[in-house]
Amino acid sequence: MPRPTCSRCQRPLSHCLCALVPSLDSRTRVLILQHPSEVGHALNTARLAALGLRNAELRVGEVCDDLPALLAHSDYRACLLFPGEESVILSAYATDERPLLLVVPDGTWRKARKLLHMNPLLAALPRVSLDGAAPSRYRLRKAPEEGALSTIEAIATALDVLEAPHDFSALLRPFDALIEGQIAAMGEEVFIRNHQR
Repeated sequence: MPRPTCSRCQRPLSHCLCALVPSLDSRTRVLILQHPSEVGHALNTARLAALGLRNAELRVGEVCDDLPALLAHSDYRACLLFPGEESVILSAYATDERPLLLVVPDGTWRKARKLLHMNPLLAALPRVSLDGAAPSRYRLRKAPEEGALSTIEAIATALDVLEAPHDFSALLRPFDALIEGQIAAMGEEVFIRNHQR
């Protein structure tokens, strides 16, 4: 029999993270496009990010049919948070600058690239990336490359840059608790053997 889960954070009720999830305002609108394979993942950081930001939306699917409508928001400038040669490093908003609609693909690097391939409109967006982000706190997954962050870390870092001096670190509270809970569940010895560098 499956354990009862929280309908909001979708964690087991005994490990519900809702008390740690903030309700943060942002000038930036965040649209997270999640690959379906990530939905049932125990460490679903995209869901936590969407819950913690009032101006965020989470969509699940390989193909997003209503992407044109989601991107056609005149109050925002749509861009894709994804590294690449043509990406521009994010910087703080100028005083009168129109805020971004920050589109964030969620999945492994391979799945995120597939989302771009399956949604040409997404791939055609101007790209932005982060410069010199702090190392990932995601101690349970090996980063495929230097500077790789989980979805929630990338969003919090991007918002910290764009909306400085506003601080979005509270977004990471449930993420940190989630990681600590997973480490506690597996035991320190198993964690050290399998995940310590």
